[in-house]
Amino acid sequence: MTLDEASCLVARLQRELARVIVGQERVVGEVLVTFLAGGHCLLRGVPGLAKTLLIKTLAQTVHLEFSRIQFTPDLMPSDIVGTEVIEEDRAIGTRTIRFIPGPIFANIILADEINRTPPKTQSALLEAMQEYQVTVGGQRHELARPLFVLATQNPIEQEGTYPLPEAQLDRFLLNVVMGYPSAAEERAILAQTTTGHEPAVSPVASGDEIERARHLVRDVVAADNVVDYAARLVRASRPGGGAEAPDFVQRWVRWGAGPRAGQALLLAGKARAVMHGRPAVSLEDVRSVALPVLRHRVLVNFEAEAEGVDAEAIVARLVEAIAER
Repeated sequence: MTLDEASCLVARLQRELARVIVGQERVVGEVLVTFLAGGHCLLRGVPGLAKTLLIKTLAQTVHLEFSRIQFTPDLMPSDIVGTEVIEEDRAIGTRTIRFIPGPIFANIILADEINRTPPKTQSALLEAMQEYQVTVGGQRHELARPLFVLATQNPIEQEGTYPLPEAQLDRFLLNVVMGYPSAAEERAILAQTTTGHEPAVSPVASGDEIERARHLVRDVVAADNVVDYAARLVRASRPGGGAEAPDFVQRWVRWGAGPRAGQALLLAGKARAVMHGRPAVSLEDVRSVALPVLRHRVLVNFEAEAEGVDAEAIVARLVEAIAER
């Protein structure tokens, strides 16, 4: 696949999504960056912002298998990965064990309200998201490619929710925050969604095309100064690391981002370059994805919480503080 073909593919996906999703261009762009980079996405926003609708519409634009997992407090790991059952053949008197695949055996998985289930069940996604396989009863089962897990999370309700473990958060390439629509967009939403007409969405890409586009992202060139900038940005987020970390990081951050964050910065930056038809990732590409890459990988300390400083504010300040070279 060429760069022109990949950028045209993304343009087709954006066009189909725009038939249903009003506005939210930044959110749609960041979700597509994650999709193109071969990562997984955590989508946060208050109820009613079309988070679930966005994911379901994306699934309709590609010829891939889609499954939805509604996370609840009583959900078990076997409800996600599948389970083994004993079958008896009464004709010959034998019993066999058969594996019944769970909803994780699809290409696009919507993990709806992922923070409503305990960490034990959340962790059932870890092996699938990182290694594209699940292990049940000592047997490994390969998952289909491409695999795209898009989890939604409600940031305001605390009762009946469970914080995502840091290891689980680190598996998400981007943490995308969905905000309220503008006045004009909200008016368009009301006019469009309160009639009997439903916008038609057509599949415009195949799984093979998505896989070839993902391989193309890996081939995008990253100059030494871009790699250096991504590394310095990640290292500057870690307190106690010497002169690399600014004073506000030393003061407010408990744990900084790990090496996987640097990989995410470059991969997401490369995907953004491909979306715009460019053969090399730029510093601007890395800067543009820094906030969704780092906001869930920087843990603030008690002093920051007491002063009302969150990880998003620290990352925004960090991007301003780290000079380009």
